[in-house]
Amino acid sequence: MKDVVKKSAWLLALGSLALLAAGCNSFKKKNIEPPTPLDKHFTPTVQVSKVWTARIGDGAGISGVRLRPVVVDGVLYAVSTDGKIAAFDAASGKQLWEKTTKVKKGWFGLGSGKKGKEIPNGSYAGSPAVAGDLLAVGTLDGYVYGMSPKDGSPLWSSELDSEVVAAPAISGDLVIARTQDGRVYGLDAATGKRRWVYDQGTVPALSLRGYGTPLAANGVVFIGSDDGKLVALRQDNGEKLWEQRLANGEGRTDIERLNDADGTILLDGSTLYGSAYHGDLTAIDGPSGRPLWSHPFSTYTSLALGGTALYGVDDQGEVWSFDRSSGSDMWKNAKLKYRWLTGPALQGNYVVVADAYGFVHWLQASDGALAARIRLSKKPIQAQPLVVGDTVYIEDVKGHIGAYRLGAH
Repeated sequence: MKDVVKKSAWLLALGSLALLAAGCNSFKKKNIEPPTPLDKHFTPTVQVSKVWTARIGDGAGISGVRLRPVVVDGVLYAVSTDGKIAAFDAASGKQLWEKTTKVKKGWFGLGSGKKGKEIPNGSYAGSPAVAGDLLAVGTLDGYVYGMSPKDGSPLWSSELDSEVVAAPAISGDLVIARTQDGRVYGLDAATGKRRWVYDQGTVPALSLRGYGTPLAANGVVFIGSDDGKLVALRQDNGEKLWEQRLANGEGRTDIERLNDADGTILLDGSTLYGSAYHGDLTAIDGPSGRPLWSHPFSTYTSLALGGTALYGVDDQGEVWSFDRSSGSDMWKNAKLKYRWLTGPALQGNYVVVADAYGFVHWLQASDGALAARIRLSKKPIQAQPLVVGDTVYIEDVKGHIGAYRLGAH
């Protein structure tokens, strides 16, 4: 498992920018640029309506992971690192069921591929994935659990080799999970038994904390790696098909050479879009792995795709829009700089981002102008907003979840 050092509480607002390495001291707050103040005279141009709020345990807590809910068939599923998993009606916020499991350090659960009646350790860290009759979720101590989405009852558990801090992907009869040590696993969706494992090999001594969810499509699994590459694997056996570099890894120090590709890979038709810290925003032909275009763009969050544009937040907290066909930048908004924004999501004609101070911001997708803002809580928001239909769901690090809709001003 990667050597890591515990972060101080204030640094959690930086999400993936919390740099973890054995022996390193936590950054001093004075070394972080102050957040850009919000305009006190801001006049919204679109109305935000709160639909409901709820809470799931203590959320991500001090773990530094980005827990994001998932909505499937009108049900929202969420987990917390203190052992809670719950389902809510996505329209009303009414809790449908909740399970609480023990979180006991050093107790590693049921064992790989073994069925059981209880889950003794539920330090859930990977956001949940749901498909059909299966809910899959990972833990900080290296397990993936399979459960029933109807009531959270356990189906199986699979022991991996390191913590699982990204949501698994479910594709057909396979659950695809990745661990913090650079491995990707293909697990049988019915039993949890390991079918294959892809080992990235040597991972950098210093890396950002977090990974994007694996993308499974057309019999191929796509992931971003710790060393700044987009990697394509065969879904049936985990064999590497190709890799394409998103960052060059150049620099004099380990920190300057950080080039993690931590955002979720996007697919539109046969074109993939990926990005990396200290790297480029790149469009790649999926079947061949051939780059179509690239644009310098350093980010540690996921991208969003809509219409003719691609949206991203750079490592300074500036929101950008790019032409998806060429990569040329269309607009940039720096009014939220150093507020340590989440990755963007697209809600109708607006780009939604949230910040480390509990605020949620809406920008016009056409020109990036700020259009609305609300405050979910006074706690940091690290997870990318989730848009389903006309509703956006936001979760902060303490497990507060808010559902919001937009209307005419």
